Amino acid sequence: MFIDSHCHLDWDEFADDRETVLARAQKLGVEKFLTISIRVREFDRVLRVAEQFDQVFCAVGTHPHFAHEEPDVTTEELVALSRHRKVVAIGESGLDSFLCKTPLEDQRRAFANHIAAARQAQLPLVIHSVRVDEEMSETLVSETRKGAFPIIMHCFSGGTKLAETCLSLGAYISFSGILCWEEEDELRSLAATIPDDRILLETDAPSLSPIPKIQSRNEPALITHVAETLARVRGQNVNAVAALTSENFRRVCRKAFS
Repeated sequence: MFIDSHCHLDWDEFADDRETVLARAQKLGVEKFLTISIRVREFDRVLRVAEQFDQVFCAVGTHPHFAHEEPDVTTEELVALSRHRKVVAIGESGLDSFLCKTPLEDQRRAFANHIAAARQAQLPLVIHSVRVDEEMSETLVSETRKGAFPIIMHCFSGGTKLAETCLSLGAYISFSGILCWEEEDELRSLAATIPDDRILLETDAPSLSPIPKIQSRNEPALITHVAETLARVRGQNVNAVAALTSENFRRVCRKAFS
């Protein structure tokens, strides 16, 4: 059994074959899917997919790439939307100094609101963090002192120090198809050190396809390639990785099982 802890099933890339995509994944043992919001103002389309399929759940939030487009999204609105039975997480939100053209001040403001919402709702915050390791570490430590909240570090690409900080705060570290890319030896070495009870699997579909499907559209069925790579670098078998990552998801996203 696998769980895809981060995908974007509402995106147009799946408009023509979404049901087939999910069926293909389920045949390979993917039991649950967490589809992630990138714009609160378009959350309805995310929720429609989650409501259509029993095994699909969702998160609500504003991606840092679009933080400047949604300055009016408040903590209170996020908490209110999170009360829906299908919403099991807040996000994705965070900071990105590499891929993102949105000013960091806008990203920081949105991130603070999402942190406050996760703390209030006690739902996991799905965090996007790209090349901001030091600031992310400082922010999470500072914010946790104000009150704890569950953390999922989505598509982890940071360094050892950020991983250590996140683990010290009880965070879960999620690995995507990037783990399979030839140039990611350092990430694979890091993945080998994460405690069994703190790792998750994801695809980030339709983005970040793993080798050997790197030229194809990513989809939840390809999570098996991520699992195989993770199992190899950790010296575990795939079934063990599937079991422990699924149990970790059950622990951090309890609402999806209630």
